[in-house]
Amino acid sequence: MPEVLTDSDAPPVVSIVVPVRNEADNVGPLIAEIAAALDGRWAYEIVYVDDGSTDATPQRLAALRRERANLRQIRHAKSCGQSAAVRTGVRAARGAIVATLDGDGQNNPAFIPELIQALERGGDRFGLAAGQRVGRKDTGFKKVQSRVANKVRDAILRDGTRDSGCGLKAFRRDVFLALPYFDGLHRFLPALVRREGYDIVYVDVADRPRLSGVSNYGFFDRLWVGLMDLAGVWWLIRRKKAVPVATEVNEC
Repeated sequence: MPEVLTDSDAPPVVSIVVPVRNEADNVGPLIAEIAAALDGRWAYEIVYVDDGSTDATPQRLAALRRERANLRQIRHAKSCGQSAAVRTGVRAARGAIVATLDGDGQNNPAFIPELIQALERGGDRFGLAAGQRVGRKDTGFKKVQSRVANKVRDAILRDGTRDSGCGLKAFRRDVFLALPYFDGLHRFLPALVRREGYDIVYVDVADRPRLSGVSNYGFFDRLWVGLMDLAGVWWLIRRKKAVPVATEVNEC
């Protein structure tokens, strides 16, 4: 169990990054759940990245910021996609450890402490703690879609991950920022973290229905882009070379 911190002004050890787009009705309940899961455990901040919402999401976040000193709000002028929103949040994060979850409420924040603790127990050799959903609450079509996509991805990348699409993850900020960036990066984190030589720990997390609203992501919107991304990540892994051990020589 980590040391309990009571100083509200302490610099954050953990940053919770939540990408959202048009989730006005979900921000309040989800932030309350994040606080319930983390209060008294770590000094933390919550970084919401609003990916060009056109509903009341910005106004709801602004109102909540007046109540919560550790809540930050970053806004994209126009929608740039989930990977861009996650990267914006990680770059802005002040904690050495970053945890992410989707903003629709399907990811239960109660699992965040378990992910962080699993990452900390692994020491420096672990770069990622990845949630693996059980009891999926998606439609039958989406379950089949995810199952097929994960089998194809694992056959090509061999990343040992049965559920790369789970938004619940914890990782070291410096490890994430060292990864090659591209749109769709968040779906390939296990393979890319392994590419950098780090181990991964997996944690089973319970899935649940979204709190309200409808999904912003569709099957046919992602199908062809996902196939191209898969080919690109395969190429990146194949092209990875060992990092030379280098020391500066100071003696004359």
